[in-house]
Amino acid sequence: MCGIAALLLHPQERSSRQWHEIATLFTRNLIHNEVRGPVATGFALLQWDGQIAVHKMPLSATQFVRTAEYRALLARMDARTTIVLGHTRLPTKGDPLDNANNHPLHVGPVWGVHNGHIHNDDELFARYGYTRQAEVDSEIIFQLLAEITPMPDDTYLQSIAQRLQLLNGDFTFLAWDRRAPTRLLVFRQNNPLCVHWHAEWNALIFSSSYVFLRQTFGYSVRTEVLPRYRFLLFDALALPQNGLRPIAVQSLPQSPAPL
Repeated sequence: MCGIAALLLHPQERSSRQWHEIATLFTRNLIHNEVRGPVATGFALLQWDGQIAVHKMPLSATQFVRTAEYRALLARMDARTTIVLGHTRLPTKGDPLDNANNHPLHVGPVWGVHNGHIHNDDELFARYGYTRQAEVDSEIIFQLLAEITPMPDDTYLQSIAQRLQLLNGDFTFLAWDRRAPTRLLVFRQNNPLCVHWHAEWNALIFSSSYVFLRQTFGYSVRTEVLPRYRFLLFDALALPQNGLRPIAVQSLPQSPAPL
């Protein structure tokens, strides 16, 4: 069990008050998800021009957000920022003292966070001859995604669904590809993941905790539990027009493809 806390932001100028509110919300989201993963915490700040900054440590979220590195990196959010990926980790494989095993994970142009456990990662690494960046089972998700070039049409998600059908286990994840830096790929299988559309901020707020979003925004707002077995592709540039609507959707068959 791990926790996901993330933002998808339309790249635009915002007031200092709004940036403060966004940063505070993200911090609270991370801390609330600590109960799902108290062993390590991390986040990545991703820009529309493909620039990346990452900070992660084998600390609980409560300790992590007090570090000077966290505060300094979060303060760098600006009009170029499109995605903030956060994760709280409860390890299933891979020593959290080795920061390479902590999320967000990185394979080539792909960065991502995962909640779940992949059972056949060793088999897939051997089958395709991948070189491991770390020990963690989650890495195989992003190894598979890194081989697929982002395209502007539905064939991209079809290729992803076909490829990730190889996985055996639980894989709720968010992924960002530097080759398409305004997009966020979202998938929910059995583990929880919810989203709230914040119209004033032109932002989507993701959390593994439905309770956190309800407590923060109240029962009168629209807070969505994401559908299972669906790849959802969001684009930060489309947020003002689309809100909660992804730019593309693709189903994943519920049984894994044979090895």
